[in-house]
Amino acid sequence: MQRRKSKQVFAGKTAIGGGARITVQSMLNVPATDVEGSVRQAVQLAQAGCDIIRAAIPDKEAIRLIPAIKKAVNVPLVADIHFDYRLALESAAAGIDKIRINPGNIGSDSRVREVARVCREKKIPIRIGVNSGSVEKEVLAKYGGPTAEALCESALYHASLLEKFDFDDIVISIKSSDVDTMIRAYELTAQKCPYPLHLGVTEAGTERMGIIKSAIGIGSLLQRGIGDTIRVSLTADPVREVPAGFDILRALNLAPEGPQLVSCPTCGRTRIDLIRIAGEVERRLRESGCKKPIKVAVMGCAVNGPGEAREADIGIAGGDGVGLIFRKGQILRKVPEMDLIDALMTEIDRL
Repeated sequence: MQRRKSKQVFAGKTAIGGGARITVQSMLNVPATDVEGSVRQAVQLAQAGCDIIRAAIPDKEAIRLIPAIKKAVNVPLVADIHFDYRLALESAAAGIDKIRINPGNIGSDSRVREVARVCREKKIPIRIGVNSGSVEKEVLAKYGGPTAEALCESALYHASLLEKFDFDDIVISIKSSDVDTMIRAYELTAQKCPYPLHLGVTEAGTERMGIIKSAIGIGSLLQRGIGDTIRVSLTADPVREVPAGFDILRALNLAPEGPQLVSCPTCGRTRIDLIRIAGEVERRLRESGCKKPIKVAVMGCAVNGPGEAREADIGIAGGDGVGLIFRKGQILRKVPEMDLIDALMTEIDRL
């Protein structure tokens, strides 16, 4: 697929936009007062492969999170700031890699100018984050509500405040809990500005529904080449957001590394415990830390499996208490069901 051309900015050493690989983000949900807990969760996110971590900075006391987290992980850190421009300035001084703030909410031009100046000097990009609850009253009145057009206009307005002071290291997010509104808002914004876009469905829900809504919203935009960095927002442990994000990328062949698992839904021909086997293969692939860009198939029927999954790099297909190991549709050998998973993992190691 052909990706939208956008400006490139850097959060620390991590590129966003400009053809760089699509990054996966998450956000700490430990209270900002709990530095030790925040650091511990940041380490967990880094271990899960998170590319960019965001932390809420609600007050001056929370600034101490920045050096503590940056000392513990080698992952770019974003300060999430609302209203108080001084927190943006202090975050910059503390070594933050990126700031999330809406310029229209921090007061006078002099405050916007100062934030723009400091971020320009320190090469810190600013993410403008607009959602259905943050759109200006006059814009809501103009469009009759938080429509896609309203979200786009609000985002571009905030960008113009930074542009006025010669700052354009900008990333834009335009999130809505309504998937269709979110998709249309990003489509409009992609047409009207050159900035990299941070994709996400806000307030997406608990893990099950949140992943579904995010896969539709984020995935449909990525499939059309729109989007430079993503977050799957879940009412769950934020560590769960990371594999969900990478799974969306893998489904579109946009992830740079890691295996993709394909498995059949089973039917009356299945003679092995395929549901258990597929779950175990998925778990072992995840826990092994496998980075190989391979497709792994787990099929239930020994008759049709190798043929249906012939494009898989490696796979298994079940029989009656036994299974076949196959590679690119070619059968390698027959294995007892109890040894099938171990045999598959051995073949993956050999690839």
